[in-house]
Amino acid sequence: MSDNRVAVLVPGKIHPRVLETLNGRFDIVALDRSESPRVDAETAARVRGVAVSGGFDAVWMDAFPNIEVIANFGVGYDGIDVRHAASKGIVVTNTPDVLNDEVADTAIALLLNTLRQFPQAETWLREGRWVKEGPFPLSPFSLKGRRVGIYGLGRIGLEIARRLEPFKVKIGYHTRSPRDSLPYDYYPTLKEMAQSVDTLISIVPKTPETHKVINAEILSALGPQGVFINVGRGWSVDDDALIAALRNGTLGAAGLDVFYDEPYVPAAYLSLPNISLLPHVASASVPTRNAMADLVADNIIAWFGKGAALTPVPETPVKSKA
Repeated sequence: MSDNRVAVLVPGKIHPRVLETLNGRFDIVALDRSESPRVDAETAARVRGVAVSGGFDAVWMDAFPNIEVIANFGVGYDGIDVRHAASKGIVVTNTPDVLNDEVADTAIALLLNTLRQFPQAETWLREGRWVKEGPFPLSPFSLKGRRVGIYGLGRIGLEIARRLEPFKVKIGYHTRSPRDSLPYDYYPTLKEMAQSVDTLISIVPKTPETHKVINAEILSALGPQGVFINVGRGWSVDDDALIAALRNGTLGAAGLDVFYDEPYVPAAYLSLPNISLLPHVASASVPTRNAMADLVADNIIAWFGKGAALTPVPETPVKSKA
């Protein structure tokens, strides 16, 4: 290691493009993920930056006394103990905006797959059933004439809403407070929205307030023609309630890209005919993941080069060096 270059910790795996960009500018300290870091005191003291994909808790922060910035790979940063970071004056960054379009596109695709059963139709063709058994059965649902409620109208939620407009559906949303100047119906509570729409798209982050809020009451309010789509966090869904609703017809169908305990998916989901499942691929394209990786590296470069991070999260108390 160089004595005059900043050391950047990379705990566990991260997109190779991050390492390619940071190598040569910084000394990279690569460590395996474990409950607590295994590193000597001299190296720990040299680390001033962190590039991470996944969690970084208080134990890890405390093991490196001179950390200034933690750059997270992903727009969601619930795996980072941001409160502890703030108490230590550590800047935390994420990768917003660069994945908005990809996630919004995936939400629309998942909605269409769920309503029209396109994956099942392709399987029908590939298995030769079109020839042997005739046309694929008519899909029970359509997007035409639907009333769509978006739970969470942040950057990605707004992109989803804009993509829905050409489909000529009625659009509403629920957030903590209304957003003026938008042509969508605002609902002050999630329940009120679920009672007024037949399609619910969730794009909320993992917070204490969003834990299993998509429960039996909300699903029942959507009704037997109702459809639930989740491209936010599996944390927000009561899996048992969703499985029961899909089984007994309380809810018509669901499409999920995220799960409570990823990569583990409840076995009951796999046996349901009225659910579309994706393995958390909403932002999983080469161009988007490259852009995310570049933003991780650029945040670290900007912090140590200019004294200000590019995309600090709201909880970060220090936006730039004094």
